[in-house]
Order: sequence, then structure tokens, then C-alpha cells
Amino acid sequence: MRILLVEDDVSLGQGICIALRREAFAVDWVRDGASALAAINDGGVDLVLLDLGLPRVDGIEVIRQVRAQDSDVPILVLSARERAADRTLGLDVGADDYLGKPFDTAELHARIRALLRRSAGRAKPALDSGPLHLDPARLTVTWQGRGVDLTRREFALLRLLMEQRGRPLGRETIQQHLYGWNEDVASNAVDVHVHQLRRKLHPSVVRTVHGIGYAFDQDAVARAGETPA
Repeated sequence: MRILLVEDDVSLGQGICIALRREAFAVDWVRDGASALAAINDGGVDLVLLDLGLPRVDGIEVIRQVRAQDSDVPILVLSARERAADRTLGLDVGADDYLGKPFDTAELHARIRALLRRSAGRAKPALDSGPLHLDPARLTVTWQGRGVDLTRREFALLRLLMEQRGRPLGRETIQQHLYGWNEDVASNAVDVHVHQLRRKLHPSVVRTVHGIGYAFDQDAVARAGETPA
């Protein structure tokens, strides 16, 4: 799940990135409204954290342009403008939530989780393949009816592969979905996540496609489901 942070304050932006990456969110950070619009238009953004007092294009105008393009990407405003009129304007032009600065990191995490659940439930139905069930809205995975505890990146990887329904994805493509632009990523990070999915679910869940990367193996998963849990 990729989060786009739009914040021109360097120290605050760095702090937010560190806090979110500790929770295994993939975070991309830009510092002005024009760059935010370009990043959102490129696609692949699951949620936007948006300051209002931005260079080049103001945050309110960013929201207006995003909604004018019929994008329903969730937008959480993070702003020191805490007057009722400012909050009302932000929500009226299309923001999904509004959090005043300074804010508690735990509350930020909670609001992000709520928006992602709401967005997933609205945009993506549950994914089922034999004994495997993934619910994007509840962020849950079950195997043969048993709940499986996955990390945020393991969940994101499984969801990505299941949505592709067998289409192989290269390591670089997977990495771009799981990590932010400027994150230091170990060369074997994707392989480690795949190993964990196989260990926690079943060895057949992810198929290695030599020379390309990995794919979700729907037929093998269905056969594995015939084995008693």
C-alpha cells in the first residue's frame, strides 16, 4: 500500500516518513503541489497525506484538481489551519479526513488505517482462490478457514499477486509496490517476503518464474486446498 506524503516542511516530512516506514508502509514524499498532482496522475497511490500551505500549487487546489479528474484516492489533510472554516473547506472540496498539526503519531496511524479499510471495501472485493481468502477491507487472510497473521508488506505482496491471477511479476515491479522511492531496500527483500508467504500459507501459493520473478499459482493453491488443514 503506497502512501504519498505532500509536505514542504523538511523536518516534519522526515519524521512522518520514518514513522510510517516503521509500520511497513511504502511512502513517497514530495514537497509541492505540482509534484503531488504528477505523482497522483501517474497512478499507484493508495492514499495521500496532504499539507495545505504548499509551494507552486496550494493543497486546496490539489484536492480540487484530483477530484475533477474523478479520482477517488483517499486524501487526509494534515494542516496547521485548524479553524472550522478551513476544515469545512478542505472537506467540502473533496478531502476524506482532516487532522490538525501538531498531531499524535498513533492517531495518524489510526486514521490512515481507517481510510485504507474504507477505500479497500469500496473499491476491491474480497479475493478468493480455493482455500485462500483475502479481504482487502478488513486486511485479513485465511487459509482453509484459519486466520493467518501477515505483516503489512506480506499482505500487500499476496494481494498484488492474487489480483494479477497468475501473471508473472518481476522483482523490480513488486519492489515498487512494496517500498517508497527513496527507501533503502535489500537486494533479497522480495525473496524474503515470498519465503514468508510460503511458510505461513503453503509452499504452492507463490510460483517462481525463472528469469522473470513470481506469480500466484491458482491451480496449485486449489490442489493444496484438498489436503486437510
